[in-house]
Amino acid sequence: MNIRNTTTKERMLKSIRQALLQKRDNPHPDFEDSQIYKDEEEGLDVTFAREFTSVSGKFVYCDGEISLIENLIALVEELEVSKIHAWEPAVQELLQTYGFPYLSSDRDFGAAEVGITTCEALIARNGSIMVSNANAAGRRLSIYPPIHIVLAKASQLVMDIRHAMNLIQDKYGKDLPSMLSTITGPSRTADIEKMLVLGAHGPKELYVFLIEDRF
Repeated sequence: MNIRNTTTKERMLKSIRQALLQKRDNPHPDFEDSQIYKDEEEGLDVTFAREFTSVSGKFVYCDGEISLIENLIALVEELEVSKIHAWEPAVQELLQTYGFPYLSSDRDFGAAEVGITTCEALIARNGSIMVSNANAAGRRLSIYPPIHIVLAKASQLVMDIRHAMNLIQDKYGKDLPSMLSTITGPSRTADIEKMLVLGAHGPKELYVFLIEDRF
């Protein structure tokens, strides 16, 4: 092929093919096992809280179930919401134990104000939450209501996505969920006049209630 007659796209693809043929060593082979930040000595919970709040997430530490319920009550009163949906049996059992009101069906789901779900893992490196469609909450409850509350255990904290996938593999084995996703802060977009807007394609507010279970 005459190079003078090739298009810009063809020249670009040729350059990409040539680059792929050149074998190069990974410049950062130990990246995933390295410290999150240089000289960092703080725990994964502190790192996650910092990174999560930096992307407009709201982090609440709970030293047990009673603390969780107390913080949930305080938040509901502050937000003045009542249409709170919880579809996972484990979450329902927890809320029922302490008499916390919730909706267990998807009737009138269009008016939902809050969705309470669990998660698969909390990723400290970038303050992300890994979720799947393997539980009763499915995908809708973490996306549709304008307020999403995630109940997570401290033992679900991991450094990076690779470690989160190890948790998934240990939990599900060969029966992996058909959908895995990570959430990093509330839904946002800057497509309209380059102005940041929260809640454009999902929850406007995202909370993580971290329940201590390591001691």
